[in-house]
Amino acid sequence: MSMLTPPGMGGEYRITGDKYPRMRRTRKRRRIVLALVASVAALGLVGWGTLQLIDVFSADEPGRTVAANKPDCKPGPAVTPKLLKPGQITVNVFNATPRSGLAKEVAAELKKRGFAVGKVDNANREFDKKVEGTGILLGSKGSAEGAFPVLGAQLAGAERQIDTRKKATEIDLILGKSFKDLTKKQDADKALAEAAKPVPAPKPKGC
Repeated sequence: MSMLTPPGMGGEYRITGDKYPRMRRTRKRRRIVLALVASVAALGLVGWGTLQLIDVFSADEPGRTVAANKPDCKPGPAVTPKLLKPGQITVNVFNATPRSGLAKEVAAELKKRGFAVGKVDNANREFDKKVEGTGILLGSKGSAEGAFPVLGAQLAGAERQIDTRKKATEIDLILGKSFKDLTKKQDADKALAEAAKPVPAPKPKGC
């Protein structure tokens, strides 16, 4: 009888040989561990995906801001207006009122203030006797920033209009029925000084 056979057992229960049978528990353990690791990883991915979906669908909720899309709200550098000097601006003076000689008077005063004077005449049919206010500044789109504020300081309340001309340094001043006189020079100079001050840059959208 083999040493592997328990005492009192024989026959068909007899164990022969001198080696223990191999046990294959190691492979089963590895499979279980791998299965657990895969399950944990899958649950982690599902959780991460759920959080991403929540962020996407709640980004538009009132009071909620997505950090990645938050604009930089730091104030930018101030913008200094690029105003022209009076000598760089040519003013054509037109009289749309019944007052005789008004265009010449205004043109002479503007020349004293340093402006270049172009045409001096009565207004054409489009404007003659049809301007109810103090006057109209008529120029190109490029005149809006550099020239209009300078000439506009000389005549408070003048309406500003854009036409198709290309020259940004030439403006028509059409005197209206409510015109009495140009703004006093000292007041016009103060208005120009204010217009020349740097303007804070606009805040980015969303700030």
